Amino acid sequence: MYYIIQNNVFQEPRYDQIFDVMEELELEYEIVEFQPNSNVLEFRTKRLDVFVYGSVTLAKITANFNWNPGSFYGENHEFEKYAEGFGEHVINYGSRICEFNQPIDWTNSELLFIKPSKDAKVFTGKIFNCHEWADFVYNSLNDPQNDRIKATTLIQISEPYRIVKEARIWIVNSTVITSSYYKFHGNVDFEESVSKEGLDFAQKMANLFHVAEAYVMDVALTFEGWKIMEVNCINSAGFYKGNVKKIILALEAFYSSQEQ
Repeated sequence: MYYIIQNNVFQEPRYDQIFDVMEELELEYEIVEFQPNSNVLEFRTKRLDVFVYGSVTLAKITANFNWNPGSFYGENHEFEKYAEGFGEHVINYGSRICEFNQPIDWTNSELLFIKPSKDAKVFTGKIFNCHEWADFVYNSLNDPQNDRIKATTLIQISEPYRIVKEARIWIVNSTVITSSYYKFHGNVDFEESVSKEGLDFAQKMANLFHVAEAYVMDVALTFEGWKIMEVNCINSAGFYKGNVKKIILALEAFYSSQEQ
């Protein structure tokens, strides 16, 4: 395949590994950039066997291009779709979806976990109390520099879970390819590699519901067992300590087999 990769998009030291992998595997690629305040994408290739990697903006813009695979943005990545597919295995299953400025009933809850429903980059989901949330809503809607959050932005509200650790799992063709822990909570001993139980859970979920031909699944170990935190688009997901070479090789193998 041919790869279109956005330059310097993440504040992540391992982001550039994708360029090293391109060179090592002798794959053709080009680097693209967006000009400030622009969604215009300029690229050279005429090929159609293209995979894109970079920001959410890049994934959105190229989702409807006539490229294979191009971008997987959309598909079953929205909470309402994958929650129906994975059911109670999703950590926020049964959560409420509403607009950003809608009043929230705090009568039976001192704390709630609130996150964007569709675009995880709009703001960072976390646990709020009623005063913190009221301040956040007011400040966000009255900040002239904030063009991401709107009154109609959809949010997802659920009861907080006690989480031990969180991991990102890369899945291609319904198969777990590589993984990386990225968050740990409390004074808990943890291993460098994601545990077999976590990987087995992710594989079981990948067999249960088809999100896309390639995607990332963020899972969490809770006091109720392993749960799905969320599903994200592989075209704009950070690598953490995942094996970038394994991801690219899996994509190459899958799409080469389709051409035969």
